[in-house]
Amino acid sequence: MKKLKKRFIVPAVVFILGMCALIGAIYVVGESQEQQNRTNAKLNAMTYAEHIYGELMEGIGVTDTLKQVVISGDGNINKFYDVAANMMDDSIQSIQIAPNGVVTAIYPEDMNESGKIDLINDSDRGEISRYARDNDTVIMQGPFELKQGGYGIAVRNPVYLKDENGKKSFWGFTIVIVKVPEIFSNSVEALSNFGYKYSLQKCASPWDDMYEWVYGSKKELNDPVIYDFDVHGNKWRLEILPKSGFYNNKYLIYMFIGGVIIVLLLTGLTAALIFINENRKNFKRLAVTDALTGIYNRRGFDEQVEQYMRQNPQKHCVVAMLDIDDFKLVNDVYGHAAGDGALQKLAESMKQYFSKDAILGRNGGDEFSIFMPDCTVVEVTPFLKKFTEETRKFYCKGEAHTFTISLGFAEYPVLADDRSQLMRCADMALYGVKMHGKNGCMEYYKCDQVKSRAKLGFIMKDIIDNLPGAFIVYRADKENDEILLANSELLRLTGCKNMDELLAYTGKSFCNLIRPDERESCQKSIWSQINGGHSNDYIFFHMRKADGKYISVLDHGRIVDSVHNGRVFYVMIMDLKSLHRHYGDRLELEEK
Repeated sequence: MKKLKKRFIVPAVVFILGMCALIGAIYVVGESQEQQNRTNAKLNAMTYAEHIYGELMEGIGVTDTLKQVVISGDGNINKFYDVAANMMDDSIQSIQIAPNGVVTAIYPEDMNESGKIDLINDSDRGEISRYARDNDTVIMQGPFELKQGGYGIAVRNPVYLKDENGKKSFWGFTIVIVKVPEIFSNSVEALSNFGYKYSLQKCASPWDDMYEWVYGSKKELNDPVIYDFDVHGNKWRLEILPKSGFYNNKYLIYMFIGGVIIVLLLTGLTAALIFINENRKNFKRLAVTDALTGIYNRRGFDEQVEQYMRQNPQKHCVVAMLDIDDFKLVNDVYGHAAGDGALQKLAESMKQYFSKDAILGRNGGDEFSIFMPDCTVVEVTPFLKKFTEETRKFYCKGEAHTFTISLGFAEYPVLADDRSQLMRCADMALYGVKMHGKNGCMEYYKCDQVKSRAKLGFIMKDIIDNLPGAFIVYRADKENDEILLANSELLRLTGCKNMDELLAYTGKSFCNLIRPDERESCQKSIWSQINGGHSNDYIFFHMRKADGKYISVLDHGRIVDSVHNGRVFYVMIMDLKSLHRHYGDRLELEEK
């Protein structure tokens, strides 16, 4: 259930956090984008408002020019039509003069006769005209529909004359009717080309704060950038808005889609990594766990003990090694299923009896190991004796059968300097139990072991040299298979005069005795059997002699834990030709 939660909850959290981060990023990018676009829009609004201001001032400039003509003529204007004709352009609908506020002359006259009105007293134009007169200010009225088509804005510029005493008197107005939008066509066209919607507005009168629409791509814009400007006291406003809005929705959508893809990939990757990590842990656990009993295998046990001893080099600890008495008989009489049941029963009793701090392992076959940290043999001896004396049963065809165990133990650092030596001491103690009749518990005493071996009365060198066959011992290490010992028969078989000559031509490596093309297959066969928990079977290969020639041999070896040298192979080697010569009729051997 915990694994299922981890498999689903963690990716879900990654997805949720990823989406939150994505939404946050899009929000930040959108806000930044909006701020940048607004800043750009403000700059453009200010720029083009100034352009519009200049274009309007050109229309006002026509009235100023005409005003100067009136003043210079002391209220009289000769050849008005000629003057007006010279000032006309495409953005001007008509030019007018209004002495005393009454329009008397219009250029061109065609279709403009109705414009000759009393501005001061007109119901639509009177109030704003009087304001211009009384405040000596240019006023702009409109837009209004022109009879000629389109729209226009009336620009009225009041004219004052001075008498001999310098007193000012109102003369009338110089007027120009500018066309909308021709008067600011360049500016609005540029705004449109730059991708903006716009709205140009002005107040109806200088005293009014309500803006009315003059011209634009749209009358009402949603949350536009606004720029206000003043033209001779007339309030104008330019509103602009990017056609795609301040947010580039297309970009944000693409960003969202890309972000969702990335979040989904991260979620999938997280789920995959969790799955891979769980499998890795499972594989690692399987690599160090005995499949039958569920406790550590030899590799796992060694790793755990090595780690503890490396981290706690000064602490005392005890290792016990045990096996089932007459286990081969259990397998032979009751079958391997019953034997497996006995092994499982023993492992189960170990789990129940020892604390969680203890490290339990199965070395292989019926041999088990127990590592007890932070204790001495004095403290654990009664405990181990009680464990050894417990009654244990296995079942075969529904019938219960009892079995006993033998156990040997040793203490670190009293008798050993490292894990390997400690394990060998415990193994020797277990061997001692077997020698004393099995079904018991014994501590390793180094001095007693030396004494008991001396009582045998045999010299090891005599035994080795007089074995009825070639015998060799080498390290059980795939990387370093150093030859440690060889008897005189092996030296004779290889054509060597002494041990030094054997070591010289083999480079101290057992592998160099094997013909090169057979080395890999031989080593693979040996180690596959050893790793499977079984003694290696017979191995055929061609052995290289000191003179470089090869002879066909039969190898029969066994792996052994040596007290001084660690794991080693004890190997008997037989000459196949000799076997054929003496037993050819009885043996059916295939030489490779």
